[in-house]
Amino acid sequence: MTALTLLSTLVWWVLYGSILALFAALIAWPVLRWIERTYVVFNRVYLACLLWTLAGMAMVAGVALREGHLRPPFAPLLASGGLRIALVVDMLLGAALLWRLIPRSDARRIRPTSACLAVATVMAVAFGVATSLV
Repeated sequence: MTALTLLSTLVWWVLYGSILALFAALIAWPVLRWIERTYVVFNRVYLACLLWTLAGMAMVAGVALREGHLRPPFAPLLASGGLRIALVVDMLLGAALLWRLIPRSDARRIRPTSACLAVATVMAVAFGVATSLV
């Protein structure tokens, strides 16, 4: 792999990750505002979702590479045990990132249960979209 190929891959990884992070933040932010009953800083929600999305894309790509499902159809990838384990780790990482990085308006962190609910909502929407595309 040449340096230009590697650089191009990294640029597209960050670009697609930031697009997916925006959608995740647009889902998580109202959920966090609703459950916390106070203002939650959107740019920190986006930062947490960006880090979560980039790590999640790397994990899913690693599982797909390990199992050899790099081209469509992706139905066998969705049914694999490796992807299920990666999704559990991804959800735990997402909840930890949301909890640690997002302050409320009173400068305290959001509750861990609020982070778990936001992650569950984002994952439910994402899994619904992923299964409808397969």
